Amino acid sequence: MSRTLLYNANIVNEGEIFSGYIVTDGEFIAEVVRREAPFDETTPDFGIVASGCDMVIDCAGRLLLPGVIDTHVHFREPGMTEKGDIATESKAALAGGVTSFVDMPNTRPATVTMATLEDKLQRASEVASANYGFFIGATNDNIEELLSVDYSRVAGVKLFMGSSTGNMLVDRERTLEEIFSHVPAVIAVHAEDEAIIKAARERLTEEYDGDIPVECHPDMRPREACVAATEHAIELARKHDARLHVCHISTAEELQDIKAAKRDGVKVTAETCPQYLMFDRNDFLLSGARIKCNPSIKEASDRIALLRELHGGVIDSIATDHAPHLPAQKVGNALTAASGMPMVQFSLPAVMDMMRHEPECEDMTAADVAELMCHAPARIFGIDRRGFLRPGYYADIVMLEKNQDAAGHPVKITDEDVISRCGWTPVAGRAFADRVGAVMLNGVIAYADGAFYPAHPLPLKFNTVTR
Repeated sequence: MSRTLLYNANIVNEGEIFSGYIVTDGEFIAEVVRREAPFDETTPDFGIVASGCDMVIDCAGRLLLPGVIDTHVHFREPGMTEKGDIATESKAALAGGVTSFVDMPNTRPATVTMATLEDKLQRASEVASANYGFFIGATNDNIEELLSVDYSRVAGVKLFMGSSTGNMLVDRERTLEEIFSHVPAVIAVHAEDEAIIKAARERLTEEYDGDIPVECHPDMRPREACVAATEHAIELARKHDARLHVCHISTAEELQDIKAAKRDGVKVTAETCPQYLMFDRNDFLLSGARIKCNPSIKEASDRIALLRELHGGVIDSIATDHAPHLPAQKVGNALTAASGMPMVQFSLPAVMDMMRHEPECEDMTAADVAELMCHAPARIFGIDRRGFLRPGYYADIVMLEKNQDAAGHPVKITDEDVISRCGWTPVAGRAFADRVGAVMLNGVIAYADGAFYPAHPLPLKFNTVTR
């Protein structure tokens, strides 16, 4: 087994940022050592530590974080691979510091049986660049399948309370009751009320004679749909003592509902996404359908409320809802342009940038980013030995460096930088303060300075069984 020493680092882990070094041994972390005093080639005990290592890396004061765990991605395989697939999108993820991903089931065919899920696991074992896991999807008639799943191999159940790719809308109350009362794992919910959306769509279609401007997308999929569905999911979780995870929170009202539910002891966790923290409906005027996603981008006041709660204990985690579409599919109006955007390659630098520059985040540090993007996802889904820099845990480590060119100028992101098959990003033109310099995956340097190296991604193991 090879050993690696990462020294002269600022280690970000479990609420702290401290100077020190990390030693990895094979796939795992062997040591995490706090060392405030200098520790380099001139230090007497440096040679003792380094002598047993096959590789010695001077981090030059850069930040070392646990690998990001993105528990909400759509890698489009099978059935929509013209947009992206497990190979291309996991490669983009790795370049963004995402060492583990959990893919959603609304593919073609939908991942609603263990047979289709096994196919995804097999494909990922062949082509993935990052550690991989998957949700199984709920439908109106697959409850028996959901109850037969080995949830040590599956992240949980994805439940769409709003329409999605693959006709996975669950709209029968009896089915919802069965899912919340019997599923023994995390129930991750896309919470939008379909009846409210339908009524809004019909009203706007008539008002605009079928050509609804893309900037009206927040009106076509209104906040009321999110709030009603989230409240419904919370009440089901309360009634049946179920584990609820509300995906992609986009409104201030949902934050208040979740805060109250947590106070009451409901087993609920909440996720938001970088797009709801960066954009509001005013940005449609500049970005158009590039920022069209479901749930819709909402008001500036919602964005500010979400930013404020990143440090308040209401929002537990940040995931991307990475959903690539080809540029031609993102053209049109609120009805015709595809919903979804690629985000997995730039999510960590984007959130770090918010921490540094958004007034609502002035009390945050890189340790809070690690909590939201590394620690919390591992806890919520019981991911085995990942998400933390601890001895005995898998050596998934991200090195962040300053995003500067040789002259010290910030480097702007362009569509040409995008690794995802779709070939574009909604953050083109932005220059974040940080970029991913290197990524270690299961103890091996898998990405560094824009280049990829052979590594060995592994299937994620989960522990979320509660019944």
